[in-house]
Amino acid sequence: MMFERVWILWLGIMVLWWGCRRTMGEEYMVYKDAKQPIGVRVKDLLGRMTLEEKIGQMAQIDRTVATADIMKNYYLGSVLSGGGSTPLPRATATDWVNMVNDFQKGSLSTRLGIPMIYGIDAVHGHNNVYNATIFPHNIGLGATRDPELLKRIGDATAVEVRATGIPYAFAPCIAVCRDPRWGRCYESYSEDPKIVEEMTDIILGLQGEIPNGSEKGVPYVAGKNKVAACAKHFVGDGGTTKGINENNTLTNMQGLLNLHMPAYYDSIRKGVATVMISYSSWNGKKMHGNQELISGFLKGKLKFKGFVISDWQGIDRITSPPHSNYTYSVLESTLAGIDMVSVFILHLCTMELVQPFSRKFNIELRRHSFDFSQIMIPYNFTEFIDDLTYLVKKNFIPVERIDDAVGRILLVKFTLGLFESPLSDLSLVNEVGSQAHRNLAREAVRKSLVLLKNGKNANDSVLPLPKKVSKILVAGSHADNLGYQCGGWTIAWQGFSGNNYTSGTTILTAINSSVDKDTEVIYSENPDSDYIKSNNFNYAVVVVGEHPYTESAGDSETLTLADPGPDVIKNVCGAVTCVVIIISGRPVVIEPYISVIDALVAAWLPGTEGQGVSDVLFGDYSFTGKLSRTWFRTVDQLPMNVGDSHYDPLFPFGFGLTTKTIVSRSTSAGVDGRPYVPLIMIFVFIDLYFQGKFLS
Repeated sequence: MMFERVWILWLGIMVLWWGCRRTMGEEYMVYKDAKQPIGVRVKDLLGRMTLEEKIGQMAQIDRTVATADIMKNYYLGSVLSGGGSTPLPRATATDWVNMVNDFQKGSLSTRLGIPMIYGIDAVHGHNNVYNATIFPHNIGLGATRDPELLKRIGDATAVEVRATGIPYAFAPCIAVCRDPRWGRCYESYSEDPKIVEEMTDIILGLQGEIPNGSEKGVPYVAGKNKVAACAKHFVGDGGTTKGINENNTLTNMQGLLNLHMPAYYDSIRKGVATVMISYSSWNGKKMHGNQELISGFLKGKLKFKGFVISDWQGIDRITSPPHSNYTYSVLESTLAGIDMVSVFILHLCTMELVQPFSRKFNIELRRHSFDFSQIMIPYNFTEFIDDLTYLVKKNFIPVERIDDAVGRILLVKFTLGLFESPLSDLSLVNEVGSQAHRNLAREAVRKSLVLLKNGKNANDSVLPLPKKVSKILVAGSHADNLGYQCGGWTIAWQGFSGNNYTSGTTILTAINSSVDKDTEVIYSENPDSDYIKSNNFNYAVVVVGEHPYTESAGDSETLTLADPGPDVIKNVCGAVTCVVIIISGRPVVIEPYISVIDALVAAWLPGTEGQGVSDVLFGDYSFTGKLSRTWFRTVDQLPMNVGDSHYDPLFPFGFGLTTKTIVSRSTSAGVDGRPYVPLIMIFVFIDLYFQGKFLS
């Protein structure tokens, strides 16, 4: 009996001990409670963090140096894929998800289990990813004047980005390009701040519609199919002197507010989660160190509550040469108000894609004190952590500034739902490059095309082209080159050449699929005039333009068509009725050839869905696009924007001819559809109407 009592007592003690131990092991953590307000969760988590954990959250590294152990040991807040930085060549959505989840597991294994946030440059669709839908670059989207279309593009992009396990897109670029000599001009929707402001509706697609009554400046992301967006590059990046990338924007505060700031007001009103700082300077002051504009204006006056992120190695460039006094750069940028710092040099893993452009790129980078070979050498990302820790411990940077930065980062992570769903699944992988998204991109292409000339005079229109003729010529280096068609920021940072690095429809393929089965289509990249004259073509389509480029590699003082483009135009258009399609990231020199061209189309950088071009060439849809920026006569006029006193363009801002959708065409280019077709259609509809009445 005594033994039983002792045994029961011992059992009770063990149960009590186990219960107490379990209770202690499962301490209630406010920040883990999804029912608590986000502000309360942020405050609770901040109060539990050490300085080391906080500073780790402020660092973003490239995936090429990230591992699960590194994420765990340094408490790192973010990983990114720079342009061309992918898990594998032709990586699938599943490959991406597995990679991101691997890094995330490292973050979740830390003491507090704070998830990292993975970011990527999805600037015209999910452009790093093989087989993703590539939409037109922003300059073309600006020509659509269609904010609702932008919203749908944002939604499609968000789904494809999330399908690869990524919750953060470095888009949109809301620069106002004031000089087409700038190598990033195609990333700008327009020279007009009003159009750029309207196009920020893409944020509502990327992040979701912000609820009524939301507090101004507070980030909003609608759910697991949406991503955190990034308005960039704050501020004035499109207004630099002579359009030189990363150069100085000279204007007073009123000019800055009137031209370059309006889209930021709108982005913040729409709940944008993050803002990226520009490499450029404002009146000589580097933006990455501009406390007046970042902390004072963006965070103070505009009440932006998301986090501010540096551009790739942006803080290094506060000094000249870059990285010459990194401790000073860390101090200056942190005090200025930058919350997250991209601290690792990009590995160009797909170097072979950019070899055709590497010589020009090297020259351009050297002009900006860069050596192309240095891009392959990583800096030690711990340098940022060590320097920032030193500056805080020595009271050069107050802990309150660190808490502000980390609190903003945590706010976005909580808003994204990363604490509840840190790991991605494979439920969306089939959305990457889906037919629905490609159809949307095709719609965007046809709405972005701007018809600049249609016939020698108003009574001699060439477009729409007839589908049924004997033989047509397609010429030019850009007619059958998907890489040229997509431009920079596609698969590789500087883009690529050819048709082997992603999937899509070239303009040549689109023409072949659009014409009548009995129409012979001949492709010759650079035909001579004798060949053209001897083949009796009914008409020709010439597709020429610029080769892909990105950032400083695209800066140009001449803005000329890539060779042999001018010769192709002269040879073909001098011998046969011709339509010239320009594939470019900006207006280029075209006036010397305009008289010989019968019809001229600005197609910008249309992306993977070339069928959108043939849709309007052959009259299935009408031309509706309007120039989102001025088309100059000569580069000597630049900079020249609508409203300038010296405004004398070849084609003014807002210009764009229209065509009518046709039901049938004669076999002669330049002849409109037969006049009795509309009458026939009227009788058909009347007949159908009375049949319907009778049957009902």
